[in-house]
Amino acid sequence: MKKIRLLAPAAVMLCMLVLGGLLFSANKTPARAAGAALRLGDRGETVRTLQEKLKNWGYYNGSVDGIFGSKTESAVQYFQRRNGLTPDGVVGPATAEKLGLTLSGTSGNKNQGDVNLLARVVHGEARGEPYMGQVAVAAVVLNRVDNAQFPNSISGVVYQPYAFSVVLDGQINLTPNSEAIRAARDALNGYDPTSGCLYYYNPAKTTNKWMLSRPIHLRIGEHVFCR
Repeated sequence: MKKIRLLAPAAVMLCMLVLGGLLFSANKTPARAAGAALRLGDRGETVRTLQEKLKNWGYYNGSVDGIFGSKTESAVQYFQRRNGLTPDGVVGPATAEKLGLTLSGTSGNKNQGDVNLLARVVHGEARGEPYMGQVAVAAVVLNRVDNAQFPNSISGVVYQPYAFSVVLDGQINLTPNSEAIRAARDALNGYDPTSGCLYYYNPAKTTNKWMLSRPIHLRIGEHVFCR
């Protein structure tokens, strides 16, 4: 009769732990990658930007509060149905692209240095202006980055010779307040109140004839915005 070798208690315990770990891994639901999509229950600035866009385009009539609730989900589904997307109420890459929305955590997410530099432009150029006007100033910078007539980086646009008065007078070095930082982030996430404007100025302070000759697209606070 063949002898059966018994495992030592420590070896038995080790086997049980390994087996338990394998079973747990096999049944564990993979965690959703942070920032890969927006869905019911999410909160934050990107959700607020989403709500603002949907509201401006007539898909959403709820509060712009940065909370992805059932009304926001319904608005997303409405947008998806109207734009040939799967109406699942989740803002994944395809829906975000249609919305012109940058999802946090994707390759398009701008680094903190860009946020800080853009916020310093906003703080220097538009502090005291309505919040939408502050976002609009940031959006003009980003619209220039995307336009072949200008440098293709935020720093290149900001420090282009004679482009911004805050660089000339040193206000670019002031510490931005929380509102300027929020405005910069909203613009980086795709919120553009100007609809593509490349220029802005204060009519009470500008004497540049070329700038004054450009057709005005909209006015926010003390600034006018032009294409």
